Amino acid sequence: MEIEITIAIYFTAVLAIGVYSAFKIKSPGDYYVAGKKAGLIPVSGSLLATILGGSAILGTIELSREIGWAALWFLFSAAAGLAFLIPLSKKVKRFGNYTLPEMIGLFYGKKAETISSAIIPVAWLGIVAAQIIAAAQIISGLGFIDYNIAAIVSGIVFIIYTLLGGQLSILKTDALQAALIITGLAALIFFSLQSISTESFESFSFQALFNSSFTAFDLLVLLLTYSVTFMVGPDIYSRLFCAKNEKTATRSILAVALILIPVSFALTYLGIVSQQTDTNEIISFAEHLLPGWAYGLFIAALLSAVMSSADTTLLTSSMIINELVSGNLKGSNSMRKTRVIIVIMGALSIVIALFVTSVIQSLLFALAFFSGAFVVPTLAGLLDIKTNKKHVVAAIVFGGLIALTGKIINSYYNETLGNSTIIAAYFINILILFTPSKKSS
Repeated sequence: MEIEITIAIYFTAVLAIGVYSAFKIKSPGDYYVAGKKAGLIPVSGSLLATILGGSAILGTIELSREIGWAALWFLFSAAAGLAFLIPLSKKVKRFGNYTLPEMIGLFYGKKAETISSAIIPVAWLGIVAAQIIAAAQIISGLGFIDYNIAAIVSGIVFIIYTLLGGQLSILKTDALQAALIITGLAALIFFSLQSISTESFESFSFQALFNSSFTAFDLLVLLLTYSVTFMVGPDIYSRLFCAKNEKTATRSILAVALILIPVSFALTYLGIVSQQTDTNEIISFAEHLLPGWAYGLFIAALLSAVMSSADTTLLTSSMIINELVSGNLKGSNSMRKTRVIIVIMGALSIVIALFVTSVIQSLLFALAFFSGAFVVPTLAGLLDIKTNKKHVVAAIVFGGLIALTGKIINSYYNETLGNSTIIAAYFINILILFTPSKKSS
């Protein structure tokens, strides 16, 4: 009964912050980018909490049960993506206003902005759904409600919270949620070290980073479909847009990239060590290992991770759709329209979560499509590399569809063929984007 009360208190507190923040919103800029006044701690905390969503935490633990220490690469690749973003962050902050499609439109024109605004929210539905899946798995794992009800309840809380406070409430809570995530993980590791012999499982070695279940080729595909989304991601960029200046944006990325390294070790360790016990999943493992107070803290940490990613992704997607429909996020009715779209996007994500129950599957399908479509054009724009602007729409569409096809082949037919198709998507994107137009005779 104690854990049910803890969850109820947590959800109530989150909703209360959303209500409080709603009264502080004075303009669309406050709702969308927190007035562009956020400092190092709010931006870093929000960025870390956004990255360490339920899909990253539960996904890394899930992977470590399947491939051992090679699961370290999941968040290592995220850190690598952020490291490559550091020299570009000043340009992102300089060129960016509210959304990534706005930036693409600045580089390539209105058609490119329109197609980006149409595609990104569709791909990002899978990301929002992944957070709802993670939350439902956490709550249903406690045993007092089933998965479907947990998915619906979690989704409704996400929708209401995002609806009310926008970026102001997100930045207020994300730094605290990031601290709660780290504290919860630290508590579980501390008690596991006290209770479980480290001789009972494979210790870390550099040779363990690759095995028959995860090869160097798999790493290449992970870098191309996951790591690059941290260099070019609407949710990542939305944090940078909130920063008060370019220096704050750059320092925030560096800080989070460094923090992700020990967090990756912690999550992979927890997945490996929990597999050596009689429990089949991390919630049961924590329940058997932790005292009541620490178990409540751990559950709150997991829910914090999910909340921090879901609200950011849901708001960003809804902003992009509103911009596509209305053409302007600064209008007097802009916030009202965005809130309507938040409800629709949230409801669709709940439906996806009811039918797709794998966190990793939902996450990687969405990211494969996004990375194949947008990584090359966005980086080319930021680096001021000359491209054929007439071809950018075709590059986005074909790159995304081919990468998604590769991911489907990888999951349901042939892994090698699927991975090769994903890699080919990048070359096709580059070929289309840099091929000069034929001169008319």
